Amino acid sequence: MQEAYRKRAAEYIERLGSIDATAEDDRRLVRSWARGLPKGLVLDVGCGPGHWTHWLRLQGVKVAGIDPAQEFIAHARQHYPDADFRLGRAEHLDHADGSLAGILAWYSLIHLPPPCIPDVLAEFARALKPNGGLLLGFFTGDKVEPFDHQVTTAYYWPVDELEQLVRDAGFDVLRKETRKDTDARSHGAISARRSAGSGNGSRRAGTDGGS
Repeated sequence: MQEAYRKRAAEYIERLGSIDATAEDDRRLVRSWARGLPKGLVLDVGCGPGHWTHWLRLQGVKVAGIDPAQEFIAHARQHYPDADFRLGRAEHLDHADGSLAGILAWYSLIHLPPPCIPDVLAEFARALKPNGGLLLGFFTGDKVEPFDHQVTTAYYWPVDELEQLVRDAGFDVLRKETRKDTDARSHGAISARRSAGSGNGSRRAGTDGGS
């Protein structure tokens, strides 16, 4: 996955690396989600070229972006020098237990093999403070199955099935929705809050999250 995005980073940036290329409904949802977060640092996981990170910063959010592709991070740092961008992966967040106010994973988990998703969600729960927020964007379908994404293989997820994994990881699901765009794929979003009484369930010790 990382190598596939590295090879096509320039093409991706040209076509999709701007907030203007995003759907207004998505911006409305992300804005509403961000406004309901507790005080602290929000992590844009799989930030790509950095446009969502930059946009959230303009909304007054304390935010940092991580991505495993060096080409994306280099572009983000050049075009949005006032924001914080670093190499990083969803599977191993470099933040302490309970240190983040929110995690945005907007279409950044779609390429992960389905068996990996529970561990990633557990890592998110570990790094989020109690009542910290999670927002997932993904492609929906009738069953979990791969499809030929333009960059590399991605997966459809039934909303209810992914919702259950989110709950199993220690989150309270607040909102879920779907929409259909002209690209013929159905899009889904799940907004959740880390359960206040769930405990960290930490699998590894992070470093200072800077919240």
